[in-house]
Amino acid sequence: MNGPYPPPGGPVPGGPPPHGYQPPGYGPAMPPGPPAVPPGYGQMPPARFSAGVHRLHPATALLRAFVFWLIYFVLLGFPLLLTRRGEELVLFAPEAVRRFALVSIPVTVAAVVVGIWGWLALRFWVAGDELVVETGLLRKRRRLIPLSRVQAIDVVRPLMTRLTGLAEVRVEAAGGDRAEICLRYLGRGAAQRLRAELLALAAGLPGHTPEAPEQPFWRVPFGTLFLSLISRLPVAAAGVLFLTALVASLSLLEPGFFSVAVTTLLGLIGSVIAPLVTYGGFTVAISPDGLRLRHGLLETRMQTVPPGRVQAVAIVEPVLWRQRGWARVEATVAGYAGERQALSSVLLPVAPRQVAVALVAQVFPGANVDAVPLLPASAKGLSLDRFAAAGTDDVVFVTRRGLLCRRTEVIAHARAQSVRLTSGPLQRLFGLGTVHVDAPSGPVRVAAIDRDLPEARLIVESTAERARCARAHTRSDPTRWAR
Repeated sequence: MNGPYPPPGGPVPGGPPPHGYQPPGYGPAMPPGPPAVPPGYGQMPPARFSAGVHRLHPATALLRAFVFWLIYFVLLGFPLLLTRRGEELVLFAPEAVRRFALVSIPVTVAAVVVGIWGWLALRFWVAGDELVVETGLLRKRRRLIPLSRVQAIDVVRPLMTRLTGLAEVRVEAAGGDRAEICLRYLGRGAAQRLRAELLALAAGLPGHTPEAPEQPFWRVPFGTLFLSLISRLPVAAAGVLFLTALVASLSLLEPGFFSVAVTTLLGLIGSVIAPLVTYGGFTVAISPDGLRLRHGLLETRMQTVPPGRVQAVAIVEPVLWRQRGWARVEATVAGYAGERQALSSVLLPVAPRQVAVALVAQVFPGANVDAVPLLPASAKGLSLDRFAAAGTDDVVFVTRRGLLCRRTEVIAHARAQSVRLTSGPLQRLFGLGTVHVDAPSGPVRVAAIDRDLPEARLIVESTAERARCARAHTRSDPTRWAR
């Protein structure tokens, strides 16, 4: 099915948000006494991970042993099966087989021991408001992750684990590069239940709260994704260069052109094939516990971003996409850092622009990016970017920039970490400055460039005041969004 799902009163691209983050039954306050069943959620299932100590799936031991043995076979085992006789290499000679067995039997035993040791060494449990992960047998190490600091929970299924029915749970907590907890591996069903249970606890609900229902929002067709990847100026230029170098190498038999063709081809694979495999089958769903993103052809990923964790978003429109009305939505998500931030920053790889705007309205309830009036940057600026503009309303601060690849960057006032004014030597010469509305480190950086200094100072003061007012109206405990 392409495009928006049939809306049973659901989302209409470009229209009002399908529904807000406020979950049905996730009322503003928990009543005293035993927790109630949220309306429509059915019977409460028994708590699984909120009680007792748990280990990974037993097949994890075998999987680790197999990986250990596979490395041995590639590096040492296979050469043991070869025997040189004169100028020839003979495979599976009797003496080679005996030599291989003599070495492989103790290595196999060692691999099994390593696998079982690693399986026994990791335990986890939920203690009150914390997820506890303990590693080590002889020397134990324990990590305590407050559930209120959980930023996102992903269920990842690499190709090998898809064959064995296993899944990996990655818990992202606030705290920088070492804030990720990997539980590698659980059964697929157990991973889903653990994800739902941790999200419920992080939201301030009982751990045995059933998994929140979801409403499909958008699915990216495979053909649209492929066409969008090749409809980018760098990719188109690389394609022309590849064809030119290939033709030249075949006609002139010049090794230099062949090297250029191979190098360009590798670049094209990285620019087209890799994103195609990563974002193939991309779907977005809206749930009370946040945005649910699913994608991946080989390694499937189910990413859940709880409400309030998206700090800033960008609607990206490359020049070749604008004629088709396409856009990509990127985001800075709290908790992700480094490589994990790069892998998790795409909320929608390609979609009609009105769908991208509707998704931003889901992330920042009440925001209507297209309705925010944008004022152009000062004509005194030295930048060639004549699309640079900025504007604000009571909900968000919006900037636009980019001559060829237009970026509309949006941050909710309640998410602003700081507001600052910078002015370089050339900008001071012309009486200009740049206003930065800072969010946590990530791919989205909201900055209104080349504003006249008096206007820039007014923007700083008004934005800081709007941010203060927005935070004052935010619930007292935003980490427990369901309360």
